[in-house]
Amino acid sequence: MRVLSGIQPSGKLHLGNYYGAMQQHLELQREHEGLYFIANYHALTTLRDPELLVRYTQDVALDYLALGLDPARTIFFRQSDVPQVTELSWILSTITPMGLLQRCVSYKEKLERGIPADHGLFAYPVLMAADILIYKSELVPVGKDQKQHIEVTQDIAQKFNQTYGEILVIPKERTLESTAVVPGLDGQKMSKSYDNTIEIFADPKTIKRKVMSIVTDSTPLEEPKDPDRCNVMALLRLVADPSERTEWEQRYRQGGTGYGHAKKRLIELLVEYFQPYREKRAELEKDPAYVESVLQDGARRARALAEPTLREVREATGMQYTS
Repeated sequence: MRVLSGIQPSGKLHLGNYYGAMQQHLELQREHEGLYFIANYHALTTLRDPELLVRYTQDVALDYLALGLDPARTIFFRQSDVPQVTELSWILSTITPMGLLQRCVSYKEKLERGIPADHGLFAYPVLMAADILIYKSELVPVGKDQKQHIEVTQDIAQKFNQTYGEILVIPKERTLESTAVVPGLDGQKMSKSYDNTIEIFADPKTIKRKVMSIVTDSTPLEEPKDPDRCNVMALLRLVADPSERTEWEQRYRQGGTGYGHAKKRLIELLVEYFQPYREKRAELEKDPAYVESVLQDGARRARALAEPTLREVREATGMQYTS
């Protein structure tokens, strides 16, 4: 089955990115044909610093490769290296109802966060649809907050097929139900937008500083605590093994354990878990030519899949002219 997903290079990747999406992407590559791309076109809706965009794009490439993405199994590329996707995006926009985009919750949420309204932000789901449909993707793993965009993609594909014939594959979503929302330092969802993240490849000192700043309540050390209402425990559950998770939950409920004890153990687990990946990333940083070659090869393979779809779309819409 052909699986596709993308991630924006809008800042350093963090635990929310890893446990919310990347870990599942890396697992799926073992059993499916995977296409994973760095969504730098999408990043333009919020990031207008060209030097930062280049740096964050390189960081995403390094992070995925260090964490175990296998370029022999998976097509890994920059979104902007496949120009066919933007042409398909325009064609799809001509049959996409305005009301469909106006109902998108993520657009409204971004406006509420103070992100300026522009066409790119509003039409984001159409470009996302083009990303998915150009490769005839069959399965799209997404978090709950992106589920509506997959439904929009399905609606756009159906509308196109009704208008021009059965050309586009209707994708299925794979909602990552088993993955809890990863809380940030302040208890909100971990997000670069909230500046409450713990970066995947932060150094041990930074990890310690950030974990120690996680917001907790004022329950005294000797009192019992609810492990289901603790941000530290929510993070510890992600990285600890099942037996240790059970042990910490019991200690919380019995009392006599402070949040500081849990924070100390969380620091140890995070440093230990990501240390091999940190070492691998350091090696990759010394070989930028290799990283670039992976992206270039991925782009070549992605274009080979995109071009036949675009040719079909052009012929169906009357845009393909032959002499």
